[in-house]
Formats: sequence, structure tokens, C-alpha cells
Amino acid sequence: MNKTIKNLIERRSCKDFKDEQISDEDLNLILKAGTFAPCGMGMQSPIILVLQNKTTIKKLSKLNAKIMNAKKDPFYNAPTVLIVMADKDIPTYKEDASLVLGNMMNAAYSLNIGSCWIHRAKEEFETDEGKALLKKWNIPENYVGVGHCVLGYPNSPYKAAKPRKPDYIRFVK
Repeated sequence: MNKTIKNLIERRSCKDFKDEQISDEDLNLILKAGTFAPCGMGMQSPIILVLQNKTTIKKLSKLNAKIMNAKKDPFYNAPTVLIVMADKDIPTYKEDASLVLGNMMNAAYSLNIGSCWIHRAKEEFETDEGKALLKKWNIPENYVGVGHCVLGYPNSPYKAAKPRKPDYIRFVK
């Protein structure tokens, strides 16, 4: 099995990160992989926001936790949070952004960096506090949050994959 297929099969979400920032070199490779994700008609509707400031991450984490009515850190103390947003005026914006997130998570795994998709980005940036952040960051109003990719060095081994359901693949005639 080639390395790419192996990485795609073995990648798992990481929910336990070391308190250590990933290298700029690795971050830039992960970001580049995200920018080369397939996009509908090549429109490149997504943008990627990079957060590494602990105060900003904590603020966003509290907002995300409030939406899901939880007290725990939904970002699992990851030192890097990537927010993928996309231009809602492009019909394939959700699919485009989802592929960006997938590319970045797979790229991270190939570099021995843990990752996890965290949801509720859309809801975060619909709040007054979220809208204020977007304004501060000069993000146009037509961009909506699709998801977060949290990144960091894993602090514990990955969990084993659940067995694949028997009818996952269906050949039809």
C-alpha cells in the first residue's frame, strides 16, 4: 500500500494535544495542502484563518462551548486553530471548504501532527461577538464559517478505528 493511501486509512482525530506549537514549516505545508483542495469550477471559495494566539483561541473556544452548551474546551487545548470560511455566494462553498479541511487534516497526519474537525464555526460567526471578530479581521460579510481544524502534536496514541459498516460500499447496476 502506498504512503498516501496508508495515511488516508490510518488518520484519526486527535483530542489530546501537547502544549507545544507546531513548526512554521509544517504549518505552511498543511496550509498549502488546504489551498490545493478541489473546488467547484475552480472558484476557490474558501479562506483559511490561522489562530495561534492563546488569548484569541480561548475567546473563540468559549464562544464555541457556549453554542454547544458545554464547559469543556471544544478545541482540546490545541495550540493552533484553523478556521475555514467560504463565500456563501458560490454554490459549492460548503463542499469546497469541507475538502479544504479534509486536505489539511490528512496533510497534518502525514507530518505526525494531530488534527480534529471542530464544528459550530457557522454558529460562532452568526453571534454578535463572532461578527465583531470578523469585522476586526477584515473578513467580508458574505463569508460564513464551515469548520475548524485544530492542530498540535499528539499527547497520547490515536484510538483504533471503528470497524467499517458492512454495507458501506454498494455496487449498483
